[in-house]
Amino acid sequence: MDVSLKDMAQAWGSPYVVRSEVGRFSGGIIRPRRLANLDAAGAGPPGRIRIGRKVAYRVSNLVEWLEARATSLD
Repeated sequence: MDVSLKDMAQAWGSPYVVRSEVGRFSGGIIRPRRLANLDAAGAGPPGRIRIGRKVAYRVSNLVEWLEARATSLD
């Protein structure tokens, strides 16, 4: 069974999520520090951008990345 997390994208008011807000965006599914570690290992979501000291992710890329790692327990 495929897992859909599209509701996250619809509830977010911007096309980008700053890494420091990823915990709030995901409802605690993933924490900013974990995402930073995955990025450093080359395993984070594609298409991240840096603006000054902030790293941000396109919402659609982040949701697709999370969905690819999700497993239904039903």
